[in-house]
Amino acid sequence: MKRVLVIEDNENNMELITFILETHGCSVLKAVCGREGVEKALRERPDFIVLDIQLPDILGTEVLKRIRAEEAGRHIPIIAMTSYAMAGDEQRLLAAGCNGYIEKPIDPERVIGQITRIVGELS
Repeated sequence: MKRVLVIEDNENNMELITFILETHGCSVLKAVCGREGVEKALRERPDFIVLDIQLPDILGTEVLKRIRAEEAGRHIPIIAMTSYAMAGDEQRLLAAGCNGYIEKPIDPERVIGQITRIVGELS
């Protein structure tokens, strides 16, 4: 069973992502802001992270940067999930250190397809 940290401030999105991941056999840790996400990522060392980019305290890009700056976070696969989808965003986030990119609205099949492509089987 893979442990995933979901960093997402929108309650409805958190519920949907959690449901999708748990249905596929994952154990889900949750963080509702960037600072909490960084702390949990470095303390819990999940198998992978699903990271919202628009967070209430610090941007997801800053969360990514802080996690990647620490030895404990350098090799955790991080998948950006965002509605902030403009031309070049995917390439910018991948270049910044994300391992994958998923656009909202959340499509369960696309989410699982992208995640399994990056981290392998979930259960």
